[in-house]
Formats: sequence, structure tokens, C-alpha cells
Amino acid sequence: MATSKGPSNSTPHSEATGPPWSRAIDVHHHIIPDFYAAELRELGFASTLPGVDKPAWQVGASLAMMDRQGIRAAVVNVWPGVPPVDAATGAKFARRVNEYLAGLVADHPGRLGAFAVLPLPHVDAALEELAYAVDVLGLDGVGLVTNYGGVYVGDPALDAFHAEAARRGTPLFVHPTAPPVDQPTFGLPVSLCEFPFETVRLTSQLLYNRTLDRHPGLRVILSHGGGGVAYYAGRLACGPLIRADLAERLPADPLAYLGRLYSDTAMIGEPHAFASVRSFTGAERLLVGSDFPFMPESYSTAGGHFVVDHGGFSAGDMDRVEFQNALDLFPRFADDQQEGR
Repeated sequence: MATSKGPSNSTPHSEATGPPWSRAIDVHHHIIPDFYAAELRELGFASTLPGVDKPAWQVGASLAMMDRQGIRAAVVNVWPGVPPVDAATGAKFARRVNEYLAGLVADHPGRLGAFAVLPLPHVDAALEELAYAVDVLGLDGVGLVTNYGGVYVGDPALDAFHAEAARRGTPLFVHPTAPPVDQPTFGLPVSLCEFPFETVRLTSQLLYNRTLDRHPGLRVILSHGGGGVAYYAGRLACGPLIRADLAERLPADPLAYLGRLYSDTAMIGEPHAFASVRSFTGAERLLVGSDFPFMPESYSTAGGHFVVDHGGFSAGDMDRVEFQNALDLFPRFADDQQEGR
């Protein structure tokens, strides 16, 4: 049996102590407003959070966790966003969530930003809410799930949304959700195995639809280190070897194309997953992600320590991972960073 040659404290289950980061910006940080789950139930969605237990959440808990981990700021999201409902109901639901997010950000300047939710796949309603969320509420980007009732984020049916997000340069944070068709689960939660596969599914769609080429201003963040994308990238590029007609759909340099996607450090702070992400993504497109509160703070603390202590980054590269890449996407925090706050 192969064994890890890394140090004994190099897994996310180690007893690493102290804050792993010094001035990080966390782009994968969930919040769960009390009204959110209640409204989902009122709309008939009893299983509100696919594949996971619902943790308790209060803003004070997020801020305290950030202080303990050396996270200066977080861009928060409400997952899984807007449920699959009609356009009018979805627009009303999104508006309430986004106004709550804007109030939360206003109450904690310099500490919190937020990803808006949108009533996709209803493009016209989503475009209207995008304009309101960014131009009026001042939110920092859009939080998406991999698919909306079976319509995946890279579907050409959403091209008008892609075009507007690209024109604005709005960061899109994509979190997996349950696939639209039941898969065998063996009595395990759908999030355990299917969530990484969901991100790979979406990425293959983005690749073979050439979504980033058609909308070069798109800035897409894939959660959980990109799911399995780093491992599967070379395989995804093999489409024409498997079926010749796919050559017409594949970008000229598929690995460079996939290298334009951002990812975060959530759930990859261990030797095996991180080696793949480190090799494929490097420091240029990697952002800090805690996955709080769905993953225990102890897990993200140890994972952060692994990235910092064993990631092989130079000081300059570590700055990119901790905050510089995020500042390029979220200028809200730039002034605070310069002042050392």
C-alpha cells in the first residue's frame, strides 16, 4: 500500500494551531439567513439543502471564525440560491435575498462582500436582477449553482446572461448542487461524490461550447478547487480522440482554455487533491475558500495550514492566493488592503 511521504501534520485532520492565513479574502463562505430556509419550505421545497446537513449560522459566528483564521474579508453567498420556480416567483425570492445581502455588507464594511442570487434559468428576469444587484445594491458578483433544473450554467440558452456578465466583468462563483437525474448513491449523501462530478460536467460544457471564447470577459470561479477539473483536464481535452466530430467544438488549446478558470482552496488542503490543483492551477487563479459553516472550522483551519506550509508557494505567490487574486476580482477590498486593515 502506498503511503504519504508528507509530514505527519499534512492532512486536514491534523491538530494545526493558530490562524493559517494572515490577510486572506475568503471567496467561499456561506451564510444561511433564517428566512431563507423558511421561504423555501413555503414554496414546497422541504429538502432545502441538497446533500448536506443545515448548520446553525449567525453573522457573529462568521466574523469570529474569520478572526481566528486570519481572514480579513469574505465574499459570502446563499446556497443553493433561488429554487426552480416560475420567473415572477424567482425574481421576488432573489430580490429579498439580495437586499438582505446588501444590508449585511453595509453593516460590516471592509469585512464582507456578497454574491447575488439570480432567478435562472429565466434569463430576462435574471438580467433585470443582475442590474439591480450590482448597480443599485452594489453587490460584488453572482453566486450560481451548476445546474438550474437541468439547465447547466454553460448552456447556450443562457448566452444573453453570459454576454452581460462578461460585459460587466462580474465574477461568477459556481457551487455544485444535486444533478438533475438521480445517480446511485449507495446510501451516501449526494454531496459526497456528485458535487465534484457536477463541477466537471459543467466544465466540460463550458469547454465544448467554447463559452469563454464567445464571452471572453467571463470570470468564473469553480468551488472546491474546481471539483475534479485539475485531475480530469487532460482527459477532457481528449474528446476528438474518442469521437472525431468533437474536434470542431474543442478550442485550439483546451488546457490553456481551462486554465482561465479560477478555483478556491475549499476541501483541497491535503496532499493528494492539492498536488493536482497546484500542478494545474498554480498561484495565478487560486483563491482562498473556507466552505464555512458547511465544513467545520477545524477542517478549513488545517486545510489552510497545509496550503500555506506545504503548498510550495513563494512569498509573492502566497500573496496572490491569499488576497491579490481576490483584489483583482473584488475591488471593494482594495483600499482596506492598502491601508493594512
